Amino acid sequence: MKKVINVPEQVVEEMLQGVVAAHPQYVRRVEGFDVIVRAQAPVQGKVALVSGGGSGHEPSHGGFVGKGMLDGAVAGAVFTSPTPDQVYEAVKNVDGGKGVLLVIKNYTGDIMNFEMAAEMADADGIKVEKVVVNDDVAVENSTWTTGRRGIAGTVFVHKIAGAKAETGASLAEVKTVAEKVIANVRSMGMALAPCTVPAAGKPSFVLGEDEMEIGMGIHGEPGTHRETVKTADEIAAHLLDKIFADIALAAGDEVAVLVNGLGATPLMELYVVNRNGAETLAATGIKTAKTFVGNYMTSLEMAGFSITLLKLDAELKELLLAPADTPALVQF
Repeated sequence: MKKVINVPEQVVEEMLQGVVAAHPQYVRRVEGFDVIVRAQAPVQGKVALVSGGGSGHEPSHGGFVGKGMLDGAVAGAVFTSPTPDQVYEAVKNVDGGKGVLLVIKNYTGDIMNFEMAAEMADADGIKVEKVVVNDDVAVENSTWTTGRRGIAGTVFVHKIAGAKAETGASLAEVKTVAEKVIANVRSMGMALAPCTVPAAGKPSFVLGEDEMEIGMGIHGEPGTHRETVKTADEIAAHLLDKIFADIALAAGDEVAVLVNGLGATPLMELYVVNRNGAETLAATGIKTAKTFVGNYMTSLEMAGFSITLLKLDAELKELLLAPADTPALVQF
């Protein structure tokens, strides 16, 4: 195993220390917990958003803590759900009096632990609501999931629900817009090479030199099938076909696009993929309001990418384009 770490057992702790050292204007650590919150938290009179999950998906989720997106992020061990007490501490530290929305990716452990934290907060008199993101069209049930997995589309939930919260909206209104994003976002990914969880010390799966896996999950969960590596255009076309088959899009509709790297895919290659996606959308008369290309929801050093499409209406577009100021996403 080749990694730029000290000891596997300290990688999350030392990463969090590094994040806070790099971005003190944005975030601070909740002492004694693997929780990052806004430097100014709690923001009084605003609904707060908390997300999180296993580490290894950076910049998700701590990189999106800041104005216009999240108020807090909880970091579990690598690819391991954070414990309820960690989530509860995040909720306590960000509640500004209008309640807290938990944004949960659809993994069994995440749902169980975030729900337990919500019950603990409720007993403390903090209003908590939850939404579950399940944007991956690849498979219905997976290794750690009942139903569809939550992957890169989660970033759009952070962005749009976070922007809604900044307007002074109520907890119910912020939850409603988050659910609207979830209903209209679809993603699918692929992998060329595996990643290695530091504590495991060996790759999470094996692919042949000329082999790729379509529909791979962000923790190395099996996808739909393996096949010989194809061209960027062929891979992008396949992923987009699966997304188009799952959501009604027609000429004149408007979307946001996210071409997301899984950690080891060069930006050069992600832009090659985006070129195909942009041409495909234009050819079908679908308008693109904004495109994001880069590493937003990674899988350690996995080679591969995912494509996410979010179908927009006037409200979602306005919130998508609203300002954000976080370590990983700055938008004016």
